[in-house]
Amino acid sequence: MSKQSDTALLVCKGLGKRFGGLVAVADVDLEVRAGEILGVIGPNGAGKSTIFSMIAGALACSTGSLTFSGEVLTGLPTHAMAARGIMRTFQHNKPFVSMSVRENVMVGMHIGFAGSPGSLGPLWQVLMGTRGAAKAEREAARKAEELIDFVGLGEWRNADVATLSFGQGRLLEIARALAAKPKLMLFDEPAAGLTPAECERLSVIIRQISQRGIAVLLIEHDMRFLMALADRVVVLNFGRKIAEGTPAAVQLDAAVISAYLGEISDIKRDVKVDTSGVLANA
Repeated sequence: MSKQSDTALLVCKGLGKRFGGLVAVADVDLEVRAGEILGVIGPNGAGKSTIFSMIAGALACSTGSLTFSGEVLTGLPTHAMAARGIMRTFQHNKPFVSMSVRENVMVGMHIGFAGSPGSLGPLWQVLMGTRGAAKAEREAARKAEELIDFVGLGEWRNADVATLSFGQGRLLEIARALAAKPKLMLFDEPAAGLTPAECERLSVIIRQISQRGIAVLLIEHDMRFLMALADRVVVLNFGRKIAEGTPAAVQLDAAVISAYLGEISDIKRDVKVDTSGVLANA
């Protein structure tokens, strides 16, 4: 069970994005609490990744507002969002090549290098190799070791990232994001390309992240994976929110069945909803 707060951590009001004459997202309201896993689903082109990009600061909002931990963040760039605790993983792994697993995770701590609380100290201390900076670097290395063990990469901590499998690379991305001490993590199709065993391991890690009090926003096309994890689900279609609720309730919503689940009916005509809200074959 997720360790949820009663107060919304992220509040999106009337979120919208236009690309010229194309409306990608229109008037979407969305909230997520600390420790909650919120799934975001919808057909291809529904606006899911666009919303994630606006929340992460990679895209500017055309309309609406973003409030995080009580602070209005609308219009801030990616690095400013990350500094406030919003981290995003991507569909494709993006490691720093020719570096070890440990070094890659330590790079995730770069947000604190300028002297913020828990950082390696002011930049001049790092460059001069002062005693304080050396102590902080040892602490950063210790934290990196903890995160590497947390995602199950302890055996590869000194390995070059080029030697990792795709699934291991996905776990490295998560460890590196956690190194920045996020309050909210955005997962963009994390199960894509993984084996069933890797998906199971990933689901355990995401649950454990939420149990640490970190909010999780999750885009995923694998319905079995997402519905088993999410506390709530938001459904988008043509850039608009058409449903929101528990996984079980959303799967029974007529608009959702028509707009999204209908797309897979030719493949899974025997899909039904069990009492836990997880998609299962009849």
